[in-house]
Amino acid sequence: MSSTIGLSSYAFFWQLSDKVSEPLTIHQALERTAALGVELFQICDYAPLEGMTDSELKEIRATADRLGIALELGTKGIRPEHLRKFLHIAGILGAPLLRTMFNVPGHTPAAEEAVAIFKEVLPEFEAAGVKIAVETYEQVPTSRILEVIRGVDSPHLGICSDPANTVAALEMPREVIDAVAPYVLNMHIKDFAFSRKEGWVGFTYSGAPLGEGLLDYDYMAGKIQPHERNINQIVEHWLPWQDSEADTIRLENQWTQQSIDFLRSK
Repeated sequence: MSSTIGLSSYAFFWQLSDKVSEPLTIHQALERTAALGVELFQICDYAPLEGMTDSELKEIRATADRLGIALELGTKGIRPEHLRKFLHIAGILGAPLLRTMFNVPGHTPAAEEAVAIFKEVLPEFEAAGVKIAVETYEQVPTSRILEVIRGVDSPHLGICSDPANTVAALEMPREVIDAVAPYVLNMHIKDFAFSRKEGWVGFTYSGAPLGEGLLDYDYMAGKIQPHERNINQIVEHWLPWQDSEADTIRLENQWTQQSIDFLRSK
């Protein structure tokens, strides 16, 4: 058993967006992933996915299969009909994992409601062999997410750990890592740092190249043990837009390569 290094669509955040003159397609992002020698891709919060027909989804699966790339999925929200829609998508794509987050506009479930929803839909996910990983983030206290995970008590429901997100709620990364470690099913790997704003008026909290920011990767890996527990590590970035499209794309690709090199060195 080992941990697989994967790329998220967030590793191509700007290149997949309409902020660039020629946005990548998911097929092109898969080609780029394969060219980097990476065999896992997480299609995460990629809006066009929900509007795709089954045949378009099958084309993505065919591209991934041809390139030898396994797929995972990511969305936001836990309304039962939404989770079932993504279970259907996961079935077509052959994705064994769906990352999600509790809150979406119009639905911010309390712990009790979240437990009830997961207990309702999880038998269908279990039957399909798909796990749900709830991401740690600033909108929902980590303690509440864990209350739900424990309340449901299923091996098919766990945590997608991302200690970078929780800092905005003044939850310290190490404390979050300690709390979620036993329940982690998936890891989002991105580094982060504070930098002084102009005139020393406050700070900007944003991404950093992996290994150069505040993420204590060795501590996190020691606690979560991705290799021993077969937990995939998915590369993401919080890269601010640069002065130009060309600079942004160049840096995005540079950060991706650095992340891959860093994780392979571990």
